Amino acid sequence: MSAVSAASAVSAASSAPRPRSTPGSLILTFYGAYGRGFPPDGSVPVATLIRLLGAVGVDAPSVRSAVSRLKRRGLLTADRPGSRAAGYRPSPAARQLLADGDARIHARPEPDDSWLLAVFSVPESERRRRHVLRSRLARLGFGNAAPGVWIAPSHLEEETRHTLERLELAPYVDLFRGTHAGFEPTARSVARWWDLESLAARHRAFLDAHEPVLRAWSRRRNRPDPAAAYRDYLPALDAWRRLPYADPGLPAGLLPARWPGERAAEVFFALHAKLHEAGGRFVTAHAEPGEDSGGHGA
Repeated sequence: MSAVSAASAVSAASSAPRPRSTPGSLILTFYGAYGRGFPPDGSVPVATLIRLLGAVGVDAPSVRSAVSRLKRRGLLTADRPGSRAAGYRPSPAARQLLADGDARIHARPEPDDSWLLAVFSVPESERRRRHVLRSRLARLGFGNAAPGVWIAPSHLEEETRHTLERLELAPYVDLFRGTHAGFEPTARSVARWWDLESLAARHRAFLDAHEPVLRAWSRRRNRPDPAAAYRDYLPALDAWRRLPYADPGLPAGLLPARWPGERAAEVFFALHAKLHEAGGRFVTAHAEPGEDSGGHGA
């Protein structure tokens, strides 16, 4: 059975609306979940990528275009170019990115009420780096406390260091750790540093799309069908992996009542427990002959 026809089997949430994922994002999500397990070094033939991304609705031209873009960004490296089994594997930078993502995506942080401050100064002659630095700190989950001063829960320190070093931005930044001793309650400050209304809306959108998926799977008594599991799991992971960056694990006591982030995390981790392994069996079955992904990955 082809990947496309197998994936057309009844899915647990075929009628559930889902935020649109880009091909490039889904490819990175695939490598994070399964692709790194392809022997010997995480190299996945293009034909295999096309089959496996086709199973979640990405056509072959979109896969090839996205792979080219990821290669230009330095995230994928060509392996065996020109051969029939030519493929791509994560670059060293991408491997670090995926490893940091494992810790962020698959862990539930326990904030200790201390904060990480990033204070930066970039010369006017390097204005472009200033923009890159701001956008990267925002993507890591930092809030903007003041011009040139960004703040995040302290458990993000290691990943922040990796990111700034990888992008050669560390010389412009000083990092500090400490507690908030301002003149207004910390919860009020947090509401200034982060757009909590927007974050809550993103959590609710995830729940709208993927909580029905979990309910449908929870009603099933049989062992998960690999094709359906893969088809539901990869988009859920792709949607979820952005949320722990937008919402970096802020202390629960500083968040509004009925914060939807906790429920969103429960739904994702339940889907991961139910579907990841079965999805790996689908990946293994549709690898190139002679390859075995083994359902590896986070």
